[in-house]
Amino acid sequence: MSRMVPFLIGVSVVVVAHAGPAPGSSERDRRRSPVVEVFEKCRDAVVNISTTRVVRMRTLGRGSPFDDIFDLGPRYLDRKVQSVGSGVVIHESGYIVTNAHVVAQASDVQVTFADGHTLPAEILAVDSDHDLAVLKLNADRPLAWQKLGRSADIMIGETVVAIGNPLGLQHTVTAGIVSALGRDLQFRNDVAYRGLIQTDASINPGNSGGPLLNVDGELIGINTAIRGDAQNIGFAIPVDRLWELLPSMLDLERRQRVRFGLQVSGPQAEVRAVRPNSPAAKSKLHPGDRILRFNGEAIRDGIDYYVHLLGQEPGQEIKLAVQRGDKHVETTVPLEAIPAPDGNELANRLLGIKLGPLPSDLRRTYDLPPHIGLMVEEVAPRSPADSVGMRPGDLILRVDRGTTAALKDVGLALERVTPGDLVLVEGVRLDPDEPFSWRVAIKTRR
Repeated sequence: MSRMVPFLIGVSVVVVAHAGPAPGSSERDRRRSPVVEVFEKCRDAVVNISTTRVVRMRTLGRGSPFDDIFDLGPRYLDRKVQSVGSGVVIHESGYIVTNAHVVAQASDVQVTFADGHTLPAEILAVDSDHDLAVLKLNADRPLAWQKLGRSADIMIGETVVAIGNPLGLQHTVTAGIVSALGRDLQFRNDVAYRGLIQTDASINPGNSGGPLLNVDGELIGINTAIRGDAQNIGFAIPVDRLWELLPSMLDLERRQRVRFGLQVSGPQAEVRAVRPNSPAAKSKLHPGDRILRFNGEAIRDGIDYYVHLLGQEPGQEIKLAVQRGDKHVETTVPLEAIPAPDGNELANRLLGIKLGPLPSDLRRTYDLPPHIGLMVEEVAPRSPADSVGMRPGDLILRVDRGTTAALKDVGLALERVTPGDLVLVEGVRLDPDEPFSWRVAIKTRR
């Protein structure tokens, strides 16, 4: 079994020239470059992400998908307080984006802002395949947030700015240029990052998950992996990929037992898909519609739409105002409550495992966080779970990229799975000598 590497990486950047001073400007104004303006505009939306405990882990089966990405020393993580990366607030109600590898082994996630105040955060969704994660914290006031731009029009050679927390030095700013676009990094046959932004970079642990910004102060990428053998080469996930993935990461139907049927994305809050026979389809909504208002409140983009939807309860009716071409259309869509699936029955039928709640003494012994709530009690011989090496006593972290603190979460994750599909399952094995993480793709029973 290969061991998982701690990866606390990100991107920073080079020097920027600026125009000469305008007539009559002060000496301080003459020194004000685009980088200064971007930093002052965006710094309050950038956060430091840290944990109070990191367990020593390795991987089950073929090893961690990140084993080949980084080479920064011993292949284990100590149980100590450690700053692990950066993040950026994307909505004022407390939604934060970072890298999946920043929080992959985190418990008790803490988020620290530019003014020094710290709040606990919940891991809302993780997409390890694209190295992205969404955190949620409960703030007592609206937070400074970062506007997401587009990455389709990025120019090679244009100035970019990165803000992050390298080596725990909070809110460090660096600047440079876009070196190349559409880079693919292949780490193993089954692990690749595609379409990355390449930038010249001074690489330091702790920048991972922070924003890459253009000179207009728009987020164009999330800083991520580097090649360990490279100098001044760093990479960022393009923001268009984030726009593409956020609808599934913020999907209310994956978190509550409801049916709505509308997929919305992008800076214009555009309807991308309407599920057939769903409440949205029955309400005559169409792909291409632009969401303008949600229960009377203006919607500024796709993120704002999902945040509004996440605040609703099953059974409520949602009043939507949409723009369809040159027409203004208003409709009401019910948020249908539907019976909860049996998580254990689905896990047994599709995977061949029986799950149960985590014993309280085990939680105390290992100081396990609340989002770890289920343990494998039985593994059926010759079942899909047995074939990949799962064992009784394994703890379940995520199923199909969603956290699974309770059996209802497993049911919501598995109810859309059909026999023969591949399901990504992540967990922890509490080996007496060295606990380790595992991540496997299981082909469900037919």
